[in-house]
Amino acid sequence: MRNGQDTRNRIIEQSAVLFNEKGYSGSSMSDIMDATGLKKGGIYRHFKNKDELALEAFHYAVDVLRKSYRQAVSGKKTAEEKLIAVLSVYMNVVEAPPLQGGCPLLNTAIDTDDTHPLLNEKARDVMTEWLSLLSSILHEGIQSQEFRADLDVEEAAIFLTSAFEGSIMMGKLYKDNEYMMKYAAQLKRYINYCVKQ
Repeated sequence: MRNGQDTRNRIIEQSAVLFNEKGYSGSSMSDIMDATGLKKGGIYRHFKNKDELALEAFHYAVDVLRKSYRQAVSGKKTAEEKLIAVLSVYMNVVEAPPLQGGCPLLNTAIDTDDTHPLLNEKARDVMTEWLSLLSSILHEGIQSQEFRADLDVEEAAIFLTSAFEGSIMMGKLYKDNEYMMKYAAQLKRYINYCVKQ
């Protein structure tokens, strides 16, 4: 029984990377077989179809992100430290992203926009969760008087997310972490000029 669960977990983990790199629609069953080293029957023994596997793989990919963000804020005392920490987890997007292939939320949102409504809905749910995380850190900063009392939290969270995801996309596109470095420098300026007291 344990062996079967281990195999299922391995299929999910390897497929998560495959889907993050090639997209859900761009990954064929042959690609999944190559990535996992299993035959079609071995995969279908654990998943009824590719859609079920895609949802499980996305769930796994998001869990990798959640762990990365939790680890990033661990030990941070101030809201500013926490904000910079979570918005810096992709600083080495080229060689060492939290999950190989870049940001699974960004990739899934784009890949499933018109092709996989259920997966796209899951991506929206995760984006809502992410915006809520940023908002909670911004509210914490307002409460501790680190951040301006009149800060529009929703507006700031949306702007920070857009700049964050855009920098990840550019870093991946040009295969150059310099875009993340420039983003980090602008992030600190934004916090100093627009967020702090």
